[in-house]
Amino acid sequence: MANQMREAAIVGIHEYPLRVAPGRSAMQIKVESIKAALDDAGLKWSDIDAVYDTNDGEGGGGLGMAPYLGLKPTVIDTTQVGGSSYEFQTAHALRDIAAGKANVAVLTYGSTAASSRRAIGTGGATGQGLPNWQGNMEDPYGMITVGNYALVAHRHMHEYGTTTEDLAEISVATRLHATRNPEAVKAMTDLQFMGTGEITIQDVLESRMISDPLHLLECCMQSDGGGAVIIASRDVARGTKKKPAWIIGTGEAIKYRENGGDITTSAAAQGGPIAFAEAQVTPAEIDIAMIYDSFTITVATILEDLGFCKKGEYRDLAKGGRFRFDTALKPTLNTDGGGLSSNHPGMRGIFLLFESVRQLRGESTSQVAGAKLAIAHGNGGALGGTHAGGSVILAAD
Repeated sequence: MANQMREAAIVGIHEYPLRVAPGRSAMQIKVESIKAALDDAGLKWSDIDAVYDTNDGEGGGGLGMAPYLGLKPTVIDTTQVGGSSYEFQTAHALRDIAAGKANVAVLTYGSTAASSRRAIGTGGATGQGLPNWQGNMEDPYGMITVGNYALVAHRHMHEYGTTTEDLAEISVATRLHATRNPEAVKAMTDLQFMGTGEITIQDVLESRMISDPLHLLECCMQSDGGGAVIIASRDVARGTKKKPAWIIGTGEAIKYRENGGDITTSAAAQGGPIAFAEAQVTPAEIDIAMIYDSFTITVATILEDLGFCKKGEYRDLAKGGRFRFDTALKPTLNTDGGGLSSNHPGMRGIFLLFESVRQLRGESTSQVAGAKLAIAHGNGGALGGTHAGGSVILAAD
């Protein structure tokens, strides 16, 4: 497109390779990843002038990361909206760089959720601790995170006739991609999955019920992990080691419960159209869809809300294994193996950016031939409740 934005690009990435990393701290994971991402881009520590952090890790955040790294950034952003934080921060980095406030930004994440035995997702859907206005109508009754998503799945089934078999297509496709990713296979091995090979729809249906109608193989793993993303201005991007992945459209939104509201519609329905309009592309043109897969129902609703099909028509979109990397159909889904079969250290949004960039560079283990456009959509919070949705559309150089 003649007027398509080319103000900033992702020029360096690194995904920490281990999903179980005993003896490592979250900060060590972050710092090692930043160094590797800078090397990937061919840049130096001294080039960084903007730090984006979600206050995770030991002593991190706006007042922690800069002195730990010995940096003096002109921009610090500590936006924290759960798993979508990194899509929000990518949008903010784009705006800050376009405004001339920075040239090289770093986004980073580190987590030792598995090694620390943190029981992610087993608390109340709205949090734990003292009573508060958000949780006072739910927490006393024992609602947990997966239960919230199960309610959305049941409602989607009731409204649109969606079946568990339809949702299982997501688990099957992402597991295929995971089997081709050595780091994902090691993750499943280290986390003691019952099997690390491909699965079938029947396997999903026969796996243990976690929260009706969601089965074990429809729920994300809990792992360690992290990584870093380097975003640079147009001038810097032209001189980096690898081809840039241009940020051409972003969208941010939140959604929450309302009387008469539709819990099967996510924040993507508001933010997605903004991203597509800014990018001047349509969902039909997207080659790679990296969609936050905390549970299968998360992906199904977001695909609808981003416009890959009409609301309630996910079941038609999913037929025939169309999400696999080796079909001629668009979009291909979660080619790294996703949160279901590759990693989920608590906030998975940054990993969506990694794999989107790898696809556009031609570096994926489940490479889609001729991939030119990718969307990374993060979901933070609880689907069907208060949550954030961030979309980032990337284009190959």
